[in-house]
Amino acid sequence: MHTESDYGMWTLAIINSALFIFFAFSFVKPKTKTDWRSLGVFSAFVVALFAEMYGFPLTIYFLSGWLAETYPGVDFLAHENGHLWHTLLGLEGDAHWDVLHVLSNIIIVTGFFLLSASWNVLHHAQKSHSIATTGWYARCRHPQYLAFILIMFGFLLQWPTLPTLIMFPILLVVYVRLARREEQATLAEFGTQYEQYMSQTPGWIPRFFAAKSQLRESK
Repeated sequence: MHTESDYGMWTLAIINSALFIFFAFSFVKPKTKTDWRSLGVFSAFVVALFAEMYGFPLTIYFLSGWLAETYPGVDFLAHENGHLWHTLLGLEGDAHWDVLHVLSNIIIVTGFFLLSASWNVLHHAQKSHSIATTGWYARCRHPQYLAFILIMFGFLLQWPTLPTLIMFPILLVVYVRLARREEQATLAEFGTQYEQYMSQTPGWIPRFFAAKSQLRESK
């Protein structure tokens, strides 16, 4: 059992934070204030995550007494043991290949795919001064915010920390409020046209089976 911490790798924390924020930025291509707000709250989550993943393991230090008593044979200052779900759920083998880590990677990749696809549709609609109703917008009204939520949830499955666990429900509320504010502005601009779209399309949970007919109507 080694006695030194594997953390304090602030360069890695900065590089990984910048990398994922850049990915989100390149997919979103923020132009409006709402775009920048949504990217900003996601960036705060990412920075908090990687600051603990590579910098200072605040969660492990905060829970150190309970962790040492409950799992006396586990060295939580070893970086691979920062995957707390792996230990808490009694999973065996390499944490990078357990079911939660693999699932988290799938969710994160899906989130970035959804982010890219939905924002392309949204910005095309903004340029043509119309309502975004095609692609993922034919399945739910807020795919861009759903994408951010999926990515954050994926990271929580992979590397849970107290700050990000606290931030996650707060950021959910932030995204819901941003979505409502966006809808109010769109209603004021498009009126009954957007009301009809709202009546046909769910807000957050994609409706796949109803999407095909709406996609044909929107073309």
